[in-house]
Amino acid sequence: DAPALAAIHAGAFHRGWDAAEFERLLADRCAHAHVLQLGTRGAPQGFVLSHLVVPEAEILSIALAVPVRGKGYARILLDYHLGRLAFAGGRCSHLEVAADNEPALRLYRRAGYVEVGRRKGYYAGVQGAADALVMRRDF
Repeated sequence: DAPALAAIHAGAFHRGWDAAEFERLLADRCAHAHVLQLGTRGAPQGFVLSHLVVPEAEILSIALAVPVRGKGYARILLDYHLGRLAFAGGRCSHLEVAADNEPALRLYRRAGYVEVGRRKGYYAGVQGAADALVMRRDF
């Protein structure tokens, strides 16, 4: 459901992706996505989207709707997603995160990611430019 994912993304990032961008990303044969849905008929509450070219995966985005943040769902979703990437032949995962995004950094570090690079001033924001941390986790 690209419009629902776009709405979640818009609530989580300064410049959210629109539904057309999600449709394009999800149509890619290398895309792997998992959606957090609470209950059998619940609307999507979060997602993680990666691009896998065996043996390397890149997490393109992970986002949760505001009401479900801080409840452990991001870790559950990420762990499940990484397991599926490994099952599909992935041996490592890379991602990029703003150096000032403390909740995301906690999530990734607890999941075993380590910093392998830094892009100075990569993210433009209201408070000024933030560095991008490049992180990696082996499976």
